Amino acid sequence: MVNQKGGVGKTTTAVNLAASVAAAEKKTLLIDMDPQGNASSGVGVHPRSVERSIYDVLIGRATLRDVIVKTEIATLFVAPATQDLVAAELELVDEADRALRLKSALDAEIESQGYEYVFIDCPPSLGLLTVNALAASDRVLVPLQCEYYALEGLTHLMATIDRIKGGINADLELEGIVLTMFDPRNNLAHQVADEVRRHFRVFEAVIPRNIRLSEAPSHGKPALLYDAQSKGAQGYLSLARELIAE
Repeated sequence: MVNQKGGVGKTTTAVNLAASVAAAEKKTLLIDMDPQGNASSGVGVHPRSVERSIYDVLIGRATLRDVIVKTEIATLFVAPATQDLVAAELELVDEADRALRLKSALDAEIESQGYEYVFIDCPPSLGLLTVNALAASDRVLVPLQCEYYALEGLTHLMATIDRIKGGINADLELEGIVLTMFDPRNNLAHQVADEVRRHFRVFEAVIPRNIRLSEAPSHGKPALLYDAQSKGAQGYLSLARELIAE
């Protein structure tokens, strides 16, 4: 899940899509690459309670298996983040393999543990943490809020994806755009959605503005566990079905 613009529903999408896919009995791993640790707390793992995190994996102090913890959903696991992750970019700056640290750790874990889906929540920037995530991924899913500036940011993001594809990860592809915080009463939202659909693959499932989606993180739960009948939870279940059907 990547978008250098903050506040577009990136972490919300990572948490709720991972939970929805896991609810379909797919063994799923959620990796939190954002120092804020919101994806971790969103599935009930508070960063302050974590002894080791994805930071320890990136600097070579632990394996992914050392840091992965279980969640309330039996088939959903999380590799949590803490504020320590802020230091990773500085500590790895002189390392030749700095962009491939996550890929190396993840490849070994998938092979031994058989995860069917891995979702990576990126910080709102295109720095080394996001580059690590893109280098480790097969597909990029972009949450996009339907507003004017979103289109401008999308152009920069696609250029970054192309650079990663041309350099360290030739297999990287755009999975699609997910329209988030969609308000059907807003004419601009429809105009932006139409423009994006003209240029990119956009998922049929649209995530509406929904108070339950906003409330769920404060309870440390995905919307699916907080209020499964809410429009937000149903939106992500639809998105999960679309993703699994491919």
